[in-house]
Amino acid sequence: MRTSEPPHEEKSRRGGAFRNYSSRLAATCSRSRSYRHVLNFAGLSPGEFTQSPNIGKIMNQQTKIAPIPIPFIDLAAQRRHLGDAIDKAIARVLEHGQYILGPEVRMLESELARFCGANEAISCANGTDALGLVLMAMGVQPGDAIICPTFTFAATAEIVAWVGATPIFVDVFPDTFNIDPGTIERAVVTAKQLGLKPVGVIPVDLFGQAADYDAIEQACAAQGLWYLSDAAQSFGATYKSRKVGTFGIATSTSFFPAKPLGCYGDGGAVLTDDAELAATIRSLRVHGQGSDKYDNVRIGINGRLDTIQAAILIEKLKIFADEISKRAEIADRYNAALADVAIVPKLLDDCLSTWAQYTIRIKPDRRDRFVSDLKAEGIPTAIYYPKPLHQQTAYRHYPVAGNGAPVADQIAQEVVSLPMHPYLDPEIQDRIIATVRSALRD
Repeated sequence: MRTSEPPHEEKSRRGGAFRNYSSRLAATCSRSRSYRHVLNFAGLSPGEFTQSPNIGKIMNQQTKIAPIPIPFIDLAAQRRHLGDAIDKAIARVLEHGQYILGPEVRMLESELARFCGANEAISCANGTDALGLVLMAMGVQPGDAIICPTFTFAATAEIVAWVGATPIFVDVFPDTFNIDPGTIERAVVTAKQLGLKPVGVIPVDLFGQAADYDAIEQACAAQGLWYLSDAAQSFGATYKSRKVGTFGIATSTSFFPAKPLGCYGDGGAVLTDDAELAATIRSLRVHGQGSDKYDNVRIGINGRLDTIQAAILIEKLKIFADEISKRAEIADRYNAALADVAIVPKLLDDCLSTWAQYTIRIKPDRRDRFVSDLKAEGIPTAIYYPKPLHQQTAYRHYPVAGNGAPVADQIAQEVVSLPMHPYLDPEIQDRIIATVRSALRD
């Protein structure tokens, strides 16, 4: 028959076991961000945690705490990585006081051109102005038609309407989300049937991957069209070992803060190998000025990049190649972990994406619940884009080539973007992956 332990000895034994357990838990706390959050909430260090008489109460509190939110794009982590380089860059501008087209602007333009291999880089106020400046320099006017993918941000078509021309919307591929070059011929037919003159195409490198430029160049050559590459999300990407920024008559890009290469405000640039086109764009971005700033030789815009933003971009460009590599590693981990529960993005052969967004496709009837489930676990998502341009109020009266855009209509109901940035550490990404898999298996 077993002899009962005296009450004080039993209490001591249980207390020792509990202290051993709490010590192991404290070690976990010191390594885990979520548990460090719990300790901070309770006002304890890991060491104090092991001695706390209220440990049970603390653990009960922990179960009531909402999951720690994950940033969709972590600019603060990048800021920490850069240290005081940004502060010093801004301070230099404040010291010399050349806030408009100062020396950092010219330096940035030189570095951008060198980075992608273009002969010319012209900075400007934002990515939309970058597109518009090229169309203005090309003399696009009312009666002209510009072919655009319908599955993109509004700016691509907006600038066509700015100059009085007509956007002709075309469909995209379901796996890369980029323009289907096979639709260009149909768009030319549509434009001519409407009495319009088709002059150019604006392919978009959506989510950071270059469009299929070999096929686009062939289609444009066959129809006598030029093309302007909209690389708002893809500066830094490569297509068959050739850097984005060297395709078509010109390439436009954006430095909006959330872009892979972003400033702390608005910014943009045009890249081209055409010196004459570059000179015209430089004039247009400063009210159309000539050699004398008060003798304006054409109608232009106020589209200059601030010197402070240029200074910030110079520092960010120094780490940009490394950040692109990190984005690729994160995308690879997502693809490997999610390919059996969702349609993951496809990368063309011999291409490198900047992974501005990591976008999966799921069944339309599951998307709202999926977004809600992830939000409940502190994981943000975004939907780019819930409506193709040809369905949006401001653009629905513009023509769509051929028999419409069934692929864009479908994928707009399916796409969901997950957190993506170069500082997404494996622990956090594992949490995202586990939550996604759980949500899609329910």
